[in-house]
Amino acid sequence: MSILRPLAPCLLALTLAAPSLAIDYHVGPGQALESIGDAPWATLQPGDQVLVHWRTEPYREKWVINRRGTPQAWITLRGLPGPQGQRPIIDGANAETATGLNFWNEERGVIKVGGSNTPPDDLPAYILIEGLEIRSGRPPFTFTNDGGGTSTYVQNAASIYIEKAEHLIIRDCVLHDSGNGIFSGDFDGQTQDLLIEGNHLFGNGNIGSVFHHNAYTAAIGIVYQFNRFGALRDGADGNNLKDRSAGLVVRYNWIEDGNRQLDLVDGTTAVATHPAYDETFVYGNVLIESDGQGNSQIVHYGGDGGDTGLYRKGMLHAYHNTVVSTRSGNTTLLRLSTQDESADVRNNVLYTTASGNRLAMLDATGDLTLRHNWTKPGWRDSHSGLTGTIHDDGSGVEGSDPGFVDEASQNFRPDTGAPLIDAGTTLHAAALDHPVLHQYVRHLLGEERPNDATLDIGAYEFCDATCADVFSDSFETGDTSAWSSAGATR
Repeated sequence: MSILRPLAPCLLALTLAAPSLAIDYHVGPGQALESIGDAPWATLQPGDQVLVHWRTEPYREKWVINRRGTPQAWITLRGLPGPQGQRPIIDGANAETATGLNFWNEERGVIKVGGSNTPPDDLPAYILIEGLEIRSGRPPFTFTNDGGGTSTYVQNAASIYIEKAEHLIIRDCVLHDSGNGIFSGDFDGQTQDLLIEGNHLFGNGNIGSVFHHNAYTAAIGIVYQFNRFGALRDGADGNNLKDRSAGLVVRYNWIEDGNRQLDLVDGTTAVATHPAYDETFVYGNVLIESDGQGNSQIVHYGGDGGDTGLYRKGMLHAYHNTVVSTRSGNTTLLRLSTQDESADVRNNVLYTTASGNRLAMLDATGDLTLRHNWTKPGWRDSHSGLTGTIHDDGSGVEGSDPGFVDEASQNFRPDTGAPLIDAGTTLHAAALDHPVLHQYVRHLLGEERPNDATLDIGAYEFCDATCADVFSDSFETGDTSAWSSAGATR
C-alpha cells in the first residue's frame, strides 16, 4: 500500500517547465540572502522561487506577495525543512515588514497575498506557498510596518491573509496562533481557484469571539483536501472551517472540534450569482465532535448574514464522511438555514457514543434526504422541533457499534466484519463528477481508496491483506481539474 504526502500535479509542471531564466533565491544561514526581506518581492518573475531554509530562530518578518506566475511557471515560496523535518517558522510577533514594499492592510496578516502599491497592484496568480510554519498574527502582538512605525494586528488578522488572488495553492503549512489561520476575501469575485492542501490548522481564533476561525474563506472555486483541523485557541468560540464560496469542495480532511466543524454560509452578490454556488460537496472527511465543544451542530449550511436572498439555497452533498461525536448530551448533524436549503446525505457513519436518541438529523428547517447511513437506533428528526422535511427511504444501517478498528485510538477504518462493509449506495447524480477516490491517513497523509466495486459506508473503505494491489505507486492529489469541475472559471 502506497501512502505519500499530497503532491500537486501543477507543482510538477512548475518543476519541469520553469523557464531557464527563473531564479532560486535561497534565504537563511549560510545562504546568499540572510533575511526573507532580501528577496526581490516587488519584481519576482514567473518560475522564480524563494526558498527559506530552516534555522533554530524564527524569521520575524512579514511581507506581501503580489506578482503573477504563469500556468507553466508558478512563483513559489517554499520552506526547506531542518534535520528532523522542522518547518521554517515565520513569526508575526515583533516582525518587521520587508523593506522596499508598500501595501495596505498590513495589520491583517503575517503573509499577505494581493493588494499593494509596491509592487504595483495586480491580481496575483499562479502562486504556491508551502512548507512553512506561520504564526502569531493577532492582538496584542505588534510589528514594524512599512513606514518604520509600530502597529498592532487586528482581531481578524491571519497567518495568511489573501486579499485577492487566482490560482493559489497553500500546502503543507502549519498555521496557528492567529486570529484566523487562513483568511481570503472574494474581492468582487476576482479571487478564484484556491487549493488548500495538507495543512495543519489549529489554535487560531480570539478568546470570547465567534467571528474568527481556523479557516475563513470566500472565493469562486476552492478545494480543501488532506488538511488536519484541530481545536481552536482555548476560549475562542469560532468555527473550524467557515466558508462563503461558490464551487466549494471539502474532501479527505480531518476536522476536529470548533464551535461547528463546518459553517458554510452566504457569500457576496458576486459569489451568490455564480452558477457553482448552488451545490457544495463534502465527502471523505472525518468530523469529530468532542464532549463540551461549542455548538452541538456539526454542519451549518445556508447563511447567517440576514439577507436570505443571498443564502446558498442549493444542495449540500455530504457523502462518505465519518462523523464521531463523544458529546454526553445532544448532537445535531445539520442546520439548514431556511426551508430553501437542501442536503443529500448518504453513505456516512453518524456515530454518537451517547445513545441513539441523542442524535438529531436537522436543527429545524430545510429539506433533507437520507440514504444508506449508519446510525445507532432511536435517532431523532430534530431536538428542537422539525419544521422542514426529511426523506428517509429506510436504507439506513443501524446498530450499537459501527465496527471501527480501534475507536479509542481514533482508527475509524472498518474492521473485519463491520456492518459498514458493502453497505453503501451509488452517489447522487450531481456528485458523480466528485467520486471518492482517496482517503485521509492520520495525519496529513493520504492514500487511494480501494475500489472493490461495492461501496462501504464512511470515510474509509475496508481493506485486508488481499487488496493491497489496488493502491498505485503514485499518489496524485491537488488535481486542478477539481477547480473547473467545481464551476470556477479558468
